[in-house]
Amino acid sequence: MLSLKVSGMTCGGCINAVTRAIQAQDPQAKVQADLASQVVDLETSLSAAQASQIIADAGFPVTQ
Repeated sequence: MLSLKVSGMTCGGCINAVTRAIQAQDPQAKVQADLASQVVDLETSLSAAQASQIIADAGFPVTQ
């Protein structure tokens, strides 16, 4: 499991955008995000670098 610190998420729509972006590359991925802590937990075959880039490309900078 990957845990990434993601900034800029403010609502459920943000979580959906991150989830859709990850699942576009790994349809089997499981994504859980916590708005309060700004942490996204991923169960995915993607590497941390790949997941970070996908999330950043969706407009949410990964800070960790």
